[in-house]
Amino acid sequence: MVVEADRPAWLERSLAVEPLQTSIQVAGCDINLLAWGEVGRPGLVLVHGGAAHARWWSSIAPLIGDYRVVALDLSGHGDSGRRSEYRVNLWTEEVLAASSAVGVAGSPVVIGHSMGGFVAVATAVAGGDGVAGIIVLDSPMVEDDPEVEAARIGAAFGVPKTYATLEEAVGRFRTVPAQDSYDPWIIDYVARHSLRETPAGWTWKFDPELFRAISRTAAAEQLPNVECRVALLRSEFGLVTPEIGRIIYDNLGRVAPVVEIPLAGHHMMLDQPLLLLTALRALLADWEHSVPFHR
Repeated sequence: MVVEADRPAWLERSLAVEPLQTSIQVAGCDINLLAWGEVGRPGLVLVHGGAAHARWWSSIAPLIGDYRVVALDLSGHGDSGRRSEYRVNLWTEEVLAASSAVGVAGSPVVIGHSMGGFVAVATAVAGGDGVAGIIVLDSPMVEDDPEVEAARIGAAFGVPKTYATLEEAVGRFRTVPAQDSYDPWIIDYVARHSLRETPAGWTWKFDPELFRAISRTAAAEQLPNVECRVALLRSEFGLVTPEIGRIIYDNLGRVAPVVEIPLAGHHMMLDQPLLLLTALRALLADWEHSVPFHR
């Protein structure tokens, strides 16, 4: 077990910034939101990956810059409600509603990790001028995300197990895919917020039925329809290989930057949060002061 008192000073400061937590209803389902920064600032919407949740972003969300930042739990994840059926178009509605609910100025930039990268692409297509840009984090898009494939073959994300104590459950937390390194304080924080207590014990928050919503080819089909600004941040030791990066670059009209985050595994906010933060800050600063190329 990690000791909170030993957390690095930057992480301690970041996690001490408690977000505003609120809930909205989208198509009959309660959606949990976390918001940082001043109302009326330009907006960023952070979209987690499959079986993850909004607090995966807590280490970097308060530090990105002068933005109104909102992270949501997609339906079937975290502290949001569950649906009888999950569809990507409903997740895009949730992302768009999250931005308008917390007081951002203008159209937001949507940042999506892994499965959330596909949701970001779909949101850009559905939202039109209501989305200023999207930043996709290590999402292959032209092939299945690992959590989707793991659920399909039954290797993970089946019926959630129940544990007698919180500490036992935290000790069983695993990411899909696994990677060589994690920041121990961040992964401990994320694991603790991935669990809920039931009369029988502690169990994971995600709904295993959510993976039925993902089409194996829809992400690639959507790419040519994206009209807003796009960037792809790939991890050096992640899932988006240089070849996949080139395919995505071509499908986006050869105008979207593909940038490697050095040393990072697929879950870059869990092992290289400061490198990810630096890349996001640099990219957003450029977008504020530059004119995009058009396909």
